[in-house]
Amino acid sequence: MAGDRPELILASASPRRKELLAQIGVVPDRILPADIDETPLKAEPPARLAERLAREKAAALSASSPESIILAADTVVALGRRLLEKPADEAEAAAFLRLLSGRNHRVYTGVAVARGERRSARLVETRVAFKPLSEDEIASYVATGDWRGKAGGYGIQGPAGAFVRRIVGSQPAVMGLPLYETSALLRGAGWRP
Repeated sequence: MAGDRPELILASASPRRKELLAQIGVVPDRILPADIDETPLKAEPPARLAERLAREKAAALSASSPESIILAADTVVALGRRLLEKPADEAEAAAFLRLLSGRNHRVYTGVAVARGERRSARLVETRVAFKPLSEDEIASYVATGDWRGKAGGYGIQGPAGAFVRRIVGSQPAVMGLPLYETSALLRGAGWRP
């Protein structure tokens, strides 16, 4: 506890989430990634998956730190009902970009907060439209390595931002953490800067 403020644990090792929190003046006391099975359930819609995983991550850490506020999130990229998870290699990253080229897709980010038995979560849906991509653009982007560890095989905050024709929703959510919803959830759990 910092003064009378409960400890805040970020259940993610993502540097982007930490940077996004800093934008709203939130600095976690600890970073402790939640270790859960992230396998989608059979026929689970992408939106439900993102929210479920965020809730499960928060719950997993809350059990061992019931006095702390646990903040967890999960981001899922979907083209229709097809999940585009984190690519395993360059070939899969390129294949994902070919699928997204010239099309609209959705990014679902679930964010959850747990404090003891109190749990709350929000789901944010953002629509992203990519311009048509040439094979040279795909190859150049894949060569940067920026796709590594990113759902859908791209990071909107990096070079792939040049591929985005239009975005409807929350750009911070596409980066991994919707700031408005996160701030509201943290306040609701009793966190104060």
